[in-house]
Amino acid sequence: MSPSKAEFEAARGRMIPDVLRPDLDVVFVGINPGLWSGAVGHHFARPGNRFWKALHGSGFTDRLLSPLEDASLLERNLGLTNLVARTTATAAELSADEIRAGAHGLEDRLTPLHPRFVAVLGIGAYRTGFGRRDASLGPQEDDLVGSRLWVLPNPSGLNAHYQLDELTEWFRALRDSVSPAPPARPEQPRAIPPR
Repeated sequence: MSPSKAEFEAARGRMIPDVLRPDLDVVFVGINPGLWSGAVGHHFARPGNRFWKALHGSGFTDRLLSPLEDASLLERNLGLTNLVARTTATAAELSADEIRAGAHGLEDRLTPLHPRFVAVLGIGAYRTGFGRRDASLGPQEDDLVGSRLWVLPNPSGLNAHYQLDELTEWFRALRDSVSPAPPARPEQPRAIPPR
């Protein structure tokens, strides 16, 4: 699955199909696809990206999925899309206007689908796209088209601020909100044996 230099160059500006359908539990929203993803046609495909490991480590998936299996997320009631559809070498190639337009387009795209949760992957992109300069990671006060809105760290291997363990903890916090643990069953009184 390692693209050639020519395949990387041909991937510039390419778009990857969304993995979406109505009534998903969570739609994960990347900033935009990288060249590796554009070359192979699958989300979070660059080997250094930690999305699939964090998804598995947090309990969203029962095994570590390959990026080539991204469409199988629908079977798990999960989806994928991006703020900006076009591929670039890094998200730094995107303008603030492009990210803001992407956030507006995201609302239009998700309105008819009614996901329960929307998780934007990247605090900087969220702050720029949604005009929330003081936003922090985790659940947001605002919703997005009726969906509970979360912000998670960007899983890119270029994001040195978050190691895999911490990234996985953020994904786990979202997973726990999506599927809270059942309440503990009260301890049953022990039968007292007859004397």
